[in-house]
Amino acid sequence: MNTEQAKKVYFLSDFHLGAPDAASSRKREKLIVDFLQEIRNEASDIFIVGDMFDFWYEYHTVVPKGYVRLLGKLAELTDAGIRVHFFVGNHDMWMKDYLQTELNIPVYFEPRAFSFGGKQFLIGHGDGLGPGDHGYKMLKKVFRNPVCQWLFGILPPYIGVGLANYLSRKSRKATGSQEEHFHGEDKEWLIIYCKETLLRQRYDFLVFGHRHLPIDFSIGDSRYINLGDWIQYFTYAVFDGQQLILQSRYPELDKKIVRHNG
Repeated sequence: MNTEQAKKVYFLSDFHLGAPDAASSRKREKLIVDFLQEIRNEASDIFIVGDMFDFWYEYHTVVPKGYVRLLGKLAELTDAGIRVHFFVGNHDMWMKDYLQTELNIPVYFEPRAFSFGGKQFLIGHGDGLGPGDHGYKMLKKVFRNPVCQWLFGILPPYIGVGLANYLSRKSRKATGSQEEHFHGEDKEWLIIYCKETLLRQRYDFLVFGHRHLPIDFSIGDSRYINLGDWIQYFTYAVFDGQQLILQSRYPELDKKIVRHNG
C-alpha cells in the first residue's frame, strides 16, 4: 500500500466512548472529531487500533445508541477518499458489518502487516498477545465463539446492552491504575510478543493499542509503539513517509510517554 506524496498515516487507539458516563464521553468524542477534522487534509490513511467504543454489539437491525458525531466524521473522511482502517479491540470485538457497509471501513480481527513508504508495519489492538493473561485469553475464545455471540444476540437490546455496559465499567474499575505504569522490558507482554515476532519476521514498526500507556520502545532496529489512549494521554502516532512519531495532542503530556532508544 503506497501513500500519496506528502500525505501522512495516522494511528489512534482506545477512545472507550461511552465510558465512564455520557457527559465525559461526549466531551471526549468532540475532541476526537476535532482532531480528525484537523488532519483530514494531510492524511492518506487513518488507523483506529481498537476500543473505539467501551462496548459495541451489532444486532441484526440495531446498533448501540450514540456516537453519531464520530461515525458521521468517519463517513465524511471515507467519502473524501481517505482510507480509514479499524482493528477490533477487547471492548468492541463484536463487530460485524456495520462499519464496512455504512462507512466503507475495513475491519480487522487479528494483527495485520502493511507497508508504507518502504517501511514494514505490524498493526493490531494487542489484547491476548504475548505470555500471561490466560484468563482473558480463554474468555476471548468464548466471546469470539459464534454460538456465544448468537446466544447474546437473542437477548433484547435493552437487557443485552445494559448488561454489557455494566460488565465493561466493572472491568475498567477493576483494572484501576495498573495500566499507567511501565512494568519493565521483561514484564511487558507486548514487548515480549514483539521480540518473539521479530525473530520470525522483520518489521520496522509494531504498532498496538490496548495498553493505554503510550510507549515508544526500540527493539534492535525496530520499534514497538503503543498508542496510549484518549482518556488520559490523548496520544497518536503519525508517519510522514520516513519517520514515525508518537506524541500527544497536548505537548505538555509528551513527557508522560515512555521512551526507550536502546
